[in-house]
Amino acid sequence: MSRAAQALFTAIALLALPAAAQAHRLDEYLQATTFSLTRDHIALHLRLTPGVDVAPGVIHEIDRNDDGSLSLSEQHAYVSRIMQALSLSLNGRSGPLLVRAMTFPSPAALQTGTGVIDLELTMQGRFRQGDNHLAYHNRGNGPGTVWLVNCLLPQDPAITVIRQNRTIDQSSYELDVSVSVP
Repeated sequence: MSRAAQALFTAIALLALPAAAQAHRLDEYLQATTFSLTRDHIALHLRLTPGVDVAPGVIHEIDRNDDGSLSLSEQHAYVSRIMQALSLSLNGRSGPLLVRAMTFPSPAALQTGTGVIDLELTMQGRFRQGDNHLAYHNRGNGPGTVWLVNCLLPQDPAITVIRQNRTIDQSSYELDVSVSVP
């Protein structure tokens, strides 16, 4: 197995670990991002998992009227706030992130540390032939926020991941890819 394939397998295993091990996060707000690349857009899959100790604050952030439920308008407002903390650029050009899908668990599930807010975002942007550079920053903060970020192996054989760089806390991520003639 190549080094890149091993790294990808490890990253996917780590992202799946909380569910597979039935672990309950305690004092962290995990924000795990995976990237999927195609020639004309970048997909981000953002999974937000508040631990038991930080869940009440996250729930309060979403449930602004404190009625114990997460209305669709409250969910949209929370996603907007999350997206304001994200920046993504391709070859130095930023583009708007669009919400493709969002799923919110119940407040009860969030309180147990197993509820995951699941966001699927995209940015339109065409990769040019040759070298390309993607830069991502997640400025989401709050009590105990931790980040994970990785890129999935591109399905298009013309797109090759060259290098990934992360800050130590993984709130910032840079990805270099090369696109060859199909």
